[in-house]
Amino acid sequence: MLRKNCLIKISGDLFKDEVFEWIKSLTKKYFVVVCVGGGTQISEALIKAGFSKGEFGPLGRELKTFEQKQLARDVLEKNQVKLQDRLAKMGVQVAVVIPVIDVGSVLCHVNGDQYVINAYHGFDLSYIITTTNRVGDKKKFFKPYYPKIKVKAFDF
Repeated sequence: MLRKNCLIKISGDLFKDEVFEWIKSLTKKYFVVVCVGGGTQISEALIKAGFSKGEFGPLGRELKTFEQKQLARDVLEKNQVKLQDRLAKMGVQVAVVIPVIDVGSVLCHVNGDQYVINAYHGFDLSYIITTTNRVGDKKKFFKPYYPKIKVKAFDF
């Protein structure tokens, strides 16, 4: 029998031991793919580089220039490597991805929650990992339409 699979979207703000241990526990039952975010770090990097934070809409942050998109991708890739390295030190084998799609060499940033929705039919179970102050709104959004997506909160 094939092992079930699980997609986890984790905020870049929640890189902490408690979350890593929870991910490790899931790998005993599931093949795990982690989509790593970095919204707070992206905002900081954009401002530091002289850009605005970008405009936010229902699909997430819209970045206008290639430079902004590349900067945001760089932040996400750093988070990807940090998470892969941390989990590897714990002996945890997962695939870590970022929510950026390359469509014909055009960088398309995708809101992490939307990324999970787009992958909905491919996974047996998905989790949106967020902070306690965001959990209520996310549960309201996902529960009626996406029963395979669970929202779990961790504190900073």
